Amino acid sequence: MEPFTRLTAIAAPLDRADVDTDMLIPQRFLRKPLTVGYRSFLFYNDRYDAAGKLRGDFLLDREPYTQARIIVSGPNFGCGSTREGAVYAVVDFGIRAVIAPSFGPFYASNSYQNGLLPVVLPEDDVRGLLEQLAAAPGAEITIDLPSQTVTDPAGRQYRFEIEPARKERMLGGIDDIAATGEFAGMRDALERKLEAETPWLTGKELAELTS
Repeated sequence: MEPFTRLTAIAAPLDRADVDTDMLIPQRFLRKPLTVGYRSFLFYNDRYDAAGKLRGDFLLDREPYTQARIIVSGPNFGCGSTREGAVYAVVDFGIRAVIAPSFGPFYASNSYQNGLLPVVLPEDDVRGLLEQLAAAPGAEITIDLPSQTVTDPAGRQYRFEIEPARKERMLGGIDDIAATGEFAGMRDALERKLEAETPWLTGKELAELTS
């Protein structure tokens, strides 16, 4: 996945609470292969009419928000099911971060696995961001992961928390699969070292030492 360090981008003010996974991507699209692209499925029921034609009036389909890479939204963003497709759709649309007072726990976990940064700020601060963005369409926000700060259009900074392990993986663009591969490589190297230094040990004993 793509590393996340510092992002300055247009932020879209999606002033809604409880944006659930079915809003983000209806269940009927989840069997589609990722190769078809999940971009068009994002907020499908809000963006398309009954005939499947794009309405064009949804926030992310209007300028300047077609260029947005950050969403600012209300509490409980991504609540609902565990469907990872709800993250795929957001990422495929070009969004790299979502700022909200809270997230559905499964959605937050899936976000980290796919390079989407979920930023939690106090509800009053998020409300202030939404008001600023609504008053100045196209305004930019900066998210700096190394310093764990959000800078609003007026230059004010807000600090957010993130688990150190999550932060390290986001900075390096490492998901759980890649992390497991790194661990396996380290284990194999240790086994080779022990085999060279302790040739009298059996395979079973080596496995016990490196497990």
